[in-house]
Amino acid sequence: MNDNQILVRLPGGSKVEAQWRGFTIPTDQPVHAGGANSAPSPFDLFLASLATCAGYYVLAFCQERKIPTGGLTLVQTMERGPKSKLIEMVKIEIRLPAGFPAKYKNAVIKAADQCAVKAHMAFPPDFQITSTLAGS
Repeated sequence: MNDNQILVRLPGGSKVEAQWRGFTIPTDQPVHAGGANSAPSPFDLFLASLATCAGYYVLAFCQERKIPTGGLTLVQTMERGPKSKLIEMVKIEIRLPAGFPAKYKNAVIKAADQCAVKAHMAFPPDFQITSTLAGS
């Protein structure tokens, strides 16, 4: 497998795992959806990727400026549409600790906005799904 390929295996139950770049990323479904809730669901990982990506850009911003990050947190809130039941709004609040340089308050927001996951949502890729039969 190369960096452009993720291998997905189905180890049993509602579990699905991805193997990529030397990591095994487990997923499961919540109990109400027939899973054992032994790992985050794929959709949970997607949502967490948004928050952690923004967090990485905030971290990098602070590290470049030697700003301490102790006490700095991000809180992501999702709002679903009443009809679609799909997430229609993602809000990320950057909670800055006391002593954070006020002159960087807006700049740290711009840093978080550079998240690569968010950028891909703004310009989503096309999807092509195929199947192959072993031995064909």
